Amino acid sequence: MHLWYTEYHTENVGISFKVRETLFVGRSKYQEIAVLDTFEFGRLLVLDGLVMLTERDEFIYHELIVHPALFTHKCPQNVLVIGGGDGGSIREIVKHDCIKEAILCEIDPQVVEISKKYLPSVSSALEYPNVKIIYEDGIKFVSKFSNYFDVIIVDSTDPIGPAKGLFESSFYRDCFRALKEDGILVCQSESPIYHLDLIKEINLKLKEVDFPIVKFYYGIIPTYPSGMWSWAFASKKFDPIKYIGKEREQLTVKTKYYSLDIHKGIFNLPLFFKEAIKG
Repeated sequence: MHLWYTEYHTENVGISFKVRETLFVGRSKYQEIAVLDTFEFGRLLVLDGLVMLTERDEFIYHELIVHPALFTHKCPQNVLVIGGGDGGSIREIVKHDCIKEAILCEIDPQVVEISKKYLPSVSSALEYPNVKIIYEDGIKFVSKFSNYFDVIIVDSTDPIGPAKGLFESSFYRDCFRALKEDGILVCQSESPIYHLDLIKEINLKLKEVDFPIVKFYYGIIPTYPSGMWSWAFASKKFDPIKYIGKEREQLTVKTKYYSLDIHKGIFNLPLFFKEAIKG
């Protein structure tokens, strides 16, 4: 008999993984944490029953949440990641030579420690000298800053529990204030197939905060709900479609999914997605 792990995306749909070995199961102050080794997708990080990443396809998510903003900005030096305790976003950020400071603000220290132990290919950059880890509620942390960050990346879990406040207008307003005059905010914005109403809300809230440029983009991630995922891109100055500030640096940044051609394509939304957020 084989062990299978199933994550239910809705009451009627789920995804199942054949498990080779259970590496860790425990509970932190904030959530249940598990690491499973599967036959098809390698190791899985699971928080409160939801798959956060798999070794096989995590590079898609992490490259797409990071590189569109960092290549759009002219020269990002100070970057904040809220959430993302696995370290995947940090790994992609420090590939850019212009980065002077990459701050990871993660509410749950145990996620970081478990990722270091069981997911070294993802957490590999957390010990870099220009990386700083802060264990704090990201909502409180970002509210302390004004005109400081070039890019803020909200690498959050789904909008439940501790992450719910990361989808509120007050949080977006604090991010706006924490960004420099040419700053960029990127937030994971769930599945356009299952969560279109949430995406509409995020779009309206970001525009109400007075970001002059608000756009969405998408990518294909096999193990995420529906296989289609999206991100919100809110910018004070740079339009990700009209301006890519560091095209030459692409020659020195090693990626497996992201490219300048991909960058230009992911903002060209399917019609149903475009219709939902127009206006």
